[in-house]
Amino acid sequence: MKAATGTTHMTIASAAPPSVPRLRLEPTGSRRALLDGAWWPRGTDPAAELPGLVLAIDKLRGPVIRLVLTAAGWDSHPSRLTVNGRVLRLGYFTSQPLCLLTAICADNERVDLLVVAPGTGSDTAAAAMTMAATTTNLVHAQDILLAVGTPALRAAVDNAPEDAWETDGGRTGPAPAPAEHRGAQASRG
Repeated sequence: MKAATGTTHMTIASAAPPSVPRLRLEPTGSRRALLDGAWWPRGTDPAAELPGLVLAIDKLRGPVIRLVLTAAGWDSHPSRLTVNGRVLRLGYFTSQPLCLLTAICADNERVDLLVVAPGTGSDTAAAAMTMAATTTNLVHAQDILLAVGTPALRAAVDNAPEDAWETDGGRTGPAPAPAEHRGAQASRG
């Protein structure tokens, strides 16, 4: 991967509490899925957007130790992020697709997420997130937004089961218990 130039060598921490991310994950935890799900940040400030995402992944897949992001699209490029008292490394790469974020967990497990741009319309974002979180999805992250604009594929995504949702900005009830590993994901609904 080609590293971005101009990466700031600083550690950031959000002064505000982490927001609940708009996140959908592939429900079975299948290692054969092309993507593990999708994330729709509300903005482009890494200090505001990344902590909530990290905490959500921590609960579902294990502690995140590194994030690999595209060099484009972020207000700043800090090299480290403090979340819940620990410091994560952030890497920004020009070779990383604009719409892909990779989280590396403590057990070296990868979580590859489609990143839906903050300004995307809600219908398009929902369709793209559903496609990315579908076990049988064969469309790469950089092609999903185009694919959901195709009428036949859009109809298939619109008819996908609701259990493909992981979360969309919050919960009305208590959060599920943390999974010990990716295989435990098959039991959530």
